[in-house]
Amino acid sequence: MILRFILFALGIYIIYKVVFDLVIPIFRTTQKIRQQFGDVQQHMQDQMNATQNGHTDPTPSRPSTTEQKKTRAGDYIDFEEVK
Repeated sequence: MILRFILFALGIYIIYKVVFDLVIPIFRTTQKIRQQFGDVQQHMQDQMNATQNGHTDPTPSRPSTTEQKKTRAGDYIDFEEVK
């Protein structure tokens, strides 16, 4: 009788731990990820609609040619042999 009660209590405890330590956190994480994907998708859709309507983002997607040609100081030292 007592052994049966102990096994029953242990089973209830294991089910409780699995539900509250595994199932619920996975469910919450899944919901949060779905919401974030939906937000990103909505943002992309808004950008596409703005682009199709002629409104473009003023920030360029790649650096201009002057920025590409500019080298950092110290990267290359011009060497001339002195005789």
